[in-house]
Amino acid sequence: MNKTFNLLFFIKKNKIRTNGTAPTYLRITIDGKAADIAAKRYIEPQKWDGKAHKALGNSQEARTLNVYLKTLEQQVYDSHYVMLKEDNNVTAVSLKSKLLGTDIEQRMLIPIFQEHNDKVEALVGHDFAPGTLERYKTSLKHTQEFINWKYKISDIDIKAIDHAFIMDYDFWLRSVRKCGNNTAVKYIKNFKKIIRLCMAHGWLNKDPFLGYKAKLKAVECPFLSKEEIQIMYEKRICFR
Repeated sequence: MNKTFNLLFFIKKNKIRTNGTAPTYLRITIDGKAADIAAKRYIEPQKWDGKAHKALGNSQEARTLNVYLKTLEQQVYDSHYVMLKEDNNVTAVSLKSKLLGTDIEQRMLIPIFQEHNDKVEALVGHDFAPGTLERYKTSLKHTQEFINWKYKISDIDIKAIDHAFIMDYDFWLRSVRKCGNNTAVKYIKNFKKIIRLCMAHGWLNKDPFLGYKAKLKAVECPFLSKEEIQIMYEKRICFR
């Protein structure tokens, strides 16, 4: 758990621009370790109050800058609170990354799908049958083909997978691949397992399958007639 958490605004006088203004910065200090963030606002050094850490005076320029800095300060407090709820070991650097959006790691779908298939293959003969592996391999192949067909790319960030993606994938299987209902639904279910893995790891916050209603249809198997049963019985006798 963090013991100290401090914020302060300052200007960097060694980075004064040609128009005489200096950039303002926010310094985050957690447990004695600091990280600086550019506030992307500028002010003339003589108009900055180094003790109060804000713009001097009550001019429109000063009020506008100070309101902006207060807003930025609140964003830091809000992000810090959220991160504490998720992870007790928040650092100045990790909080800075959170604010700048650089903490979000891009995760691509195809490597995740392939890793899943590799694990299935390693367990064939134990936890999985060879046929299960082949179905997942085919599902991966179809997924790659669909992404290329729909987006003209070879892979996609998992965060870009939404309900529309699922519906378009379903449509592609039925129209382009000419899959029947049950075959299309089975491929979608294979893909759904990959999405479930992503959600279990915390990589996705929203389930893109919410609202997806497709179901397997019962296949009617007609009963054999008495004549057909008799023919099969006679053939069995002949082979003895």
